Amino acid sequence: NWFAKGGDNTGEAATQGWHRGGPWQTRIAEECAAVRDGAGIIAISGFTRLKVTGPGARDWIDSLTCSRLPEPGRIGLAYFPDARGRVLTEMSVMVHGEEDVGLITASAAQWHDRDVLAGGAPEGITVTDHSAEVECLLLTGPKAREILAPLTDHDLSAPWLSVSEEGTVAGVPAALIRVSFAGELGWEIHCAADEAGPVWDALTKAGATPFGMWALDSLRIEKAYRAWKQDLSTDYGIVQSGLARFVDWSKDFPGKAAMEAERDGTPSKSFAVLTLDDPGESDPPYMANILSEGRIVGEVTSAAMGHRTGQVALLAMLRPDLIAEGRQVKVDIFGTLASATVRGTGPLWDPSNERIRA
Repeated sequence: NWFAKGGDNTGEAATQGWHRGGPWQTRIAEECAAVRDGAGIIAISGFTRLKVTGPGARDWIDSLTCSRLPEPGRIGLAYFPDARGRVLTEMSVMVHGEEDVGLITASAAQWHDRDVLAGGAPEGITVTDHSAEVECLLLTGPKAREILAPLTDHDLSAPWLSVSEEGTVAGVPAALIRVSFAGELGWEIHCAADEAGPVWDALTKAGATPFGMWALDSLRIEKAYRAWKQDLSTDYGIVQSGLARFVDWSKDFPGKAAMEAERDGTPSKSFAVLTLDDPGESDPPYMANILSEGRIVGEVTSAAMGHRTGQVALLAMLRPDLIAEGRQVKVDIFGTLASATVRGTGPLWDPSNERIRA
């Protein structure tokens, strides 16, 4: 979760409280600064990696998602709705061919998403799990290309969302995927789990700073990147969650009628990004109430101190008429009402994605 230094209190007692300012906070700020200004490295060991193979594998995946599948050599986010048009799951998809599709999803979604893909699959379609065989190291930050270039034979000029499967990093066979959940220039390095150590050692020796999951959470919230079973769940519709840009309305998919009705109507809540007016001592917990004029008008789904922006960033579901830049609301943080400002629906950090496309 975070990388302690000598003298830091790592005892359990230090974690017993609701305040942000534990011994980890200084280290998280340092890790975020390293990603912002240089390059950080994190092992995202918990990815679930599934492969769907067999005649019609691509068509089967296409029938389950409302999103347009990427072309070979590319990766794309795909959203899988249920019959009500709610967010059943989110997966990253790589189409290797008509009979071979790779999917990457959350660690906690391992059995869930396997069953989503396998349930009702046509005869001849096989879903296999390769999670234990592959490690993922994310190298990200403005100096990522500079650090990686001497250690790889991959083409680092390939654009954002590209996939390069043939090559090495630090002499280890590895695939590079140009994505970063931190919202900076970066690559996911996918290699055999038992060969990841030398890659980690080479990258850190070259100047990459290790960072943990709590820093990554802060970084992704500043970018308004959603997390499964937190910001994304069957509590909310795909359109309601601000994901309509990922929907291919020209094709059939589960829950399409419900999603079209939601698209053409006025949902009770919609996705929004907020910041606290005063950082205070605590971040809002999951499902903290949002109030306006004394009435509950929404809830927080994610929150963290954003160390690139210097603001506590909140992802939330909010009554649509309140989603206007500068609108004031209150957030219940462990019984104290804190003032917050609505910032619209886009990311607080690098809203034009210039850094991730660099």
